Amino acid sequence: MRFVGIDPATTTGVVILDADGNPILETVIRGKGRSAPGGITQEQRVSLENQLYKILQPGDQVMKEGIANGSQMLITTAKIHGGLESMITRKGLTFDEIAPLAVKKFVDVASWVGEPGKKVLLKGKAKKQAVAAAALEHFGYQHTSDDVVDAYIIAKIAEAVYQVRNREKILDDFELIYQREVIWSIIDPDGYKEYEKAKKKKTNKRRGKPAATDSHTQNTEQTCLF
Repeated sequence: MRFVGIDPATTTGVVILDADGNPILETVIRGKGRSAPGGITQEQRVSLENQLYKILQPGDQVMKEGIANGSQMLITTAKIHGGLESMITRKGLTFDEIAPLAVKKFVDVASWVGEPGKKVLLKGKAKKQAVAAAALEHFGYQHTSDDVVDAYIIAKIAEAVYQVRNREKILDDFELIYQREVIWSIIDPDGYKEYEKAKKKKTNKRRGKPAATDSHTQNTEQTCLF
């Protein structure tokens, strides 16, 4: 059993964990061949796809990051994602897809930071540094490549999702609520959407009931998963 995390891009981060959650592959793969400014050539894209195909093995539990909203160079990004997904399928595997924001949420990195009224968008180098620091804090993991760090977090999510789906663990075994929510959103997206709707209603309505009522509602929703 292996857990594979993939962070697709022109330089694609790939991390594979063994059955005990230990890294056995931490790498960045790049397409080889003729290059072109501002994107990736067909030659490079095919090379990138072939490299991933050789890495994957039967039985792998695969999770890849999806395309970010507002992604620049959307056509190039879509081609890369589509090609890598095709390689996963050709290998006889299935995969889960996770939103970039959910990857960061799993290690408690928010998009906006700062005091209310003075919040700023976390982006660029600052965002990468925050994710790297969070991976070290949560898992004791560090790597010189930001792409590999992202892929490692994705692989850890793949491991957690597998454990819950196969009843090796339940959601409550994960102490951090933001990690439980990320796992839940993948294994039961419809149920999680209802939970999010209910949570927003509680936040927006005028408070009139004791906190215990809210807690009971949330526990009931979580129990329904299993």
